[in-house]
This record gives sequence, C-alpha cells and structure tokens, in this order.
Amino acid sequence: MSFFEYRDGQLFAEQTSLSSIAAEHGTPCYVYSRAAFETQWKALDSAFGDHPHTICYAVKANSNIAVLNLLARLGSGFDIVSEGELRRVLKAGGDPSKVVFSGVAKSKSELAFAMQNKVRSINIESVAELERVQEVAASLNVTASIAFRVNPNVDPETHPYISTGMDKAKFGVTMEAAFDAYKRATELTNIEVHGIACHIGSQITKTSPFTDALKIVLDMVKRLADEGIKIKQLDLGGGLGIDYHGETPPSPSDYVQSMINGMKDHGINLPIAIEPGRYIAGNSGVMLTQIEFLKHNKNKNFAIVDAGMNDLLRPALYQAFHVIKPVEQRSRQAAKIFDVVGPVCESACVLGYDRELAVEAGDLLAVMSAGAYGFVMANNYNSRNKPAEIMVDSTQAHLVRKRETFDQLISGEVLLAAD
Repeated sequence: MSFFEYRDGQLFAEQTSLSSIAAEHGTPCYVYSRAAFETQWKALDSAFGDHPHTICYAVKANSNIAVLNLLARLGSGFDIVSEGELRRVLKAGGDPSKVVFSGVAKSKSELAFAMQNKVRSINIESVAELERVQEVAASLNVTASIAFRVNPNVDPETHPYISTGMDKAKFGVTMEAAFDAYKRATELTNIEVHGIACHIGSQITKTSPFTDALKIVLDMVKRLADEGIKIKQLDLGGGLGIDYHGETPPSPSDYVQSMINGMKDHGINLPIAIEPGRYIAGNSGVMLTQIEFLKHNKNKNFAIVDAGMNDLLRPALYQAFHVIKPVEQRSRQAAKIFDVVGPVCESACVLGYDRELAVEAGDLLAVMSAGAYGFVMANNYNSRNKPAEIMVDSTQAHLVRKRETFDQLISGEVLLAAD
C-alpha cells in the first residue's frame, strides 16, 4: 500500500497535496507520512503474534524526534549507534529499557551514558570493547547487560557498502572468537550476559540469508548452553528490504515466520529482538525538489533541480535507484529522457539517470522512497543549508524540522583575532 498517490493528476501524501507543502515550506524538503510509519511498524509487530519480541527501530535510518516519538507511542524499542541517537530517543519519549546499543567504536563516555540510562543491552563488537565495558561499568559500580554481535560470514547478496556479516566486514566478532569471548564475559564482575546479536546487512530481498545466519547463531546458542552460559534473547538485527524499483522482498509474515521456524527446528524458544530501519521508514517519505532549468545538450537532456547530493546522498554513495515522479502530471506525449541533476559542484550530483519525464522548468519532482537514509545523511557540502522535514497526518502537514539558515550553518565558526 502506498501513502503517496496521484489524485486528479496531483501527487498527494495521504490527504495533503505535495504541491501545497512545497508552496508553504519551499524546496528541497522531506515529506513523511505518519500513516505509513505506523502501518509498517504494526505489520512487523503483528507478524510475531504472541511470540515474545521487541521491535528496536534502527534510529540511523531516520532520527527525526517526531518520527521517534511516533514510534515510541506505538511501544517501539530502538537500536542506536551513538550517544547522540540515545539522547534523541530519550528526548522523544523512548524507553531506554527497550534500547540496544550497537556500533564498533563506542567511547567510554558513550558507554557510561548508556549504562546510566539503563539500556537493555550493549551489543559488543570486539573483545577489546568487552574489556572497556567492564572498566566503565566497574567505575560506575553498575552491571552492564551485554550481547556479542557475532559475525556468521553469510553473504546477504546486497550492495557491498551495506553488507555487514562477512568476515571482511569491520562489524561483529567472528564465530571462532565468540565462544571464548562469552566465556571471558562470564568471568568479569560487572558484566551480565543477556543475549546474542547478529546483523548481516541491509536491503535484503529474500529470507535465505536470514535463515542461513540464524542456523549458525543458534548452533552457538546451544554450544554456550552446554557450557552453562544462558542466552536470554536473540537479537536478529534488521535488513529487510523494500521496493525501490520492482524488488519483491519477503512479507513481514514470511520474514518473521522464518525466524520462529528456525528456532523450532533447533528446539530453541527465546524472545526475539529485530532492528528494522529501512523497512519502516524507506517508503514512508519522499523528497520534494523543484526544476530550476531544463538543459539540452547534443546527446543529453538535463533536468537541473534544487536538491543535490548533499540533500540525498544515496544515489552518489550507493548508486541507489529512486523512482522520480512529477508532482503534477503532464501529457506523456511531451515526455523526454532526462538526467535529473543537482546543483552541487560534483559530477556525482545526480539523483537519477535516464528518466522519462514530461516536465517544464519550475515543475516539482518527488524523489520516492526517501524516508530512510535521506535526511540523516544530509550535509552542508558547498555551504548548502539542510532541508526542512514535514510530517503529514491526513490533511495536516506539520513542520518537524525547520530549514537550516545561513546563520545556523556558520554558528560554530569564529574569525581569527585581529592582528
């Protein structure tokens, strides 16, 4: 189900026209659908039925506090990778007891903040980090609840930049090292073993990589049990893909049942945590941009827009494909093939190659499936201000982040003292 659809030739977000949002808030801007976020989260939640579970939304996908608050109201947990993300979750009313803290380079101060706020689990990604967690926990006179993020060396069959479960990845502890790492954890006075975690990558479009990884993780759970080390929760990460351009990822039901059936096959029954980000946020948002000029070279047509790679980095970073739609439909007879390019002074500032569009200068375009890894990756390259973010709730469009101003852009900078 899409919450961004045409009505009488105009593209809408829920019951609100995107052209009216652009008129009020300018472009470029991100527009989110509240109903889409809620629908995606509830689909995963209901797929578990009565099996004990926690959906820990991956904050890195879209960290706007209005989004986080919306999910917290639904009862969501959160997957974080920095102190800043935890602070956002707390500001948004999230429950720290439903938070898992991932990431390969947690500082002592970040760990201390997480422990002081009693997060559910610190997902440890190296033996050296285990020793640091013990040191920080001892200094605070607390017990840190931990899981090791194990690396099953399973190919998720996705883009190499978002593949995280192979031996060559920086993430996680290898299966060979994990057993001894768990034994070491049981020897430390300020450590409590809570679970085992695994995340193999993102934008995965079939269940087999998940089930292959799960089998390896469950073998480890049994081996640990034989050693007297009891695992209380499986954190099976995220990675469920979405439809950007015709992909057919598993349904929430198929995805979840593959996990539950995998546990049954191993004679194991544990609570499950998952860390979806893209699945919840990706198709819940679009980026609006306006065509500044149409440019026609000998062999190429360009639609030059006001949004650039600083606003949406995915096409330049991952060669990612986003469907691009005109906000107002024109006759297809006027359509031409365009490269949709932005203003940033880089040849990589291209939002889409070879798109068939019937457009004129001044028209609005919607870059679809931009709710995840969109604004969170926005930057100020070329001294460009970050765009606004809007949350649509039926007929209401709420400004949930103001457009950055030039004064804000340079607010942390100072001139040298006069000679």
